[in-house]
Amino acid sequence: MKIKLLILLLSINLFASSYGELLFNGNCITCHSTNELNKSAPTIIEIQKIYKSSFPLKKDFIHYMSTWVLNPNKETSLMDDAIEKYKLMPMLGYDKETLEEISSYLYDLTN
Repeated sequence: MKIKLLILLLSINLFASSYGELLFNGNCITCHSTNELNKSAPTIIEIQKIYKSSFPLKKDFIHYMSTWVLNPNKETSLMDDAIEKYKLMPMLGYDKETLEEISSYLYDLTN
């Protein structure tokens, strides 16, 4: 019984990570690529580096990123140079839970 529970918990964690990745690749990657070839918005690695240094705890990172993307605001951004270069990210209409899934994936993303 304990082994089944452990497998179930590991599967749920794997699915959650895959779900966030799926959401990111289906939505965010259009503007936020994972390499330097992107010209429409900062790369996701640049974003992760700046915000992860300010919000090292995963729960804080997820809360801040999902709240900010829900309602992008120049005053609360940590990327003034990116806003000047690319303009402010538009409101996208995603729900908070979707943004939390994506933010969790971004926190765990490695270069």
